[in-house]
Amino acid sequence: MDPMTKMWVSFVGIGLMVMAAALITFTRLKTKGWIRFVLSVAAFVMLLSGMLCGLVAIV
Repeated sequence: MDPMTKMWVSFVGIGLMVMAAALITFTRLKTKGWIRFVLSVAAFVMLLSGMLCGLVAIV
């Protein structure tokens, strides 16, 4: 993978982690019930995807 592609992959990873943090903050403050669970799972998936992008950018 060329360096520019690694840079863009790392930016995507950082963006996913930031969006996951914002989503979990919103979820914990403003929602209740099953929607809270669904949004928390979505944030967790985004966090794992961001971590995976970061690992791909390192290797």
